[in-house]
Amino acid sequence: VQLVESGGGLVQPGGSLTLSCAASGFPFSSYYMGWVRQAPRKALEWVSSIYIGGGGTYYADSVQGRFTISKDNAKNTLYLQMNSLKPEDTAVYYCAADPNRWVTTTPDYWGHGTQVTVSS
Repeated sequence: VQLVESGGGLVQPGGSLTLSCAASGFPFSSYYMGWVRQAPRKALEWVSSIYIGGGGTYYADSVQGRFTISKDNAKNTLYLQMNSLKPEDTAVYYCAADPNRWVTTTPDYWGHGTQVTVSS
């Protein structure tokens, strides 16, 4: 299993970013996938999850209405569209995958992460 994130960077408060996660080495369409973040000196925080096979989605209260998780089965790619970004969204964002259960903070597989910094 390989998960490679991209799209992180520095953005001003109120701005937008889209993260991508290129997946390989497993049957993408039958997995649960999601995003988990870790801010400096804080614990892992689950952000959002999706079932690739069915498309059901869930969001943490802290990002509900601002972030959108989506997938492109043809490209084996997971996305996280982040709008109205706040300084408290600053974190390393990890793509995660699990063959059997919804992604929370203990999935079977992790990417290496991409840094998102929200600052003026």
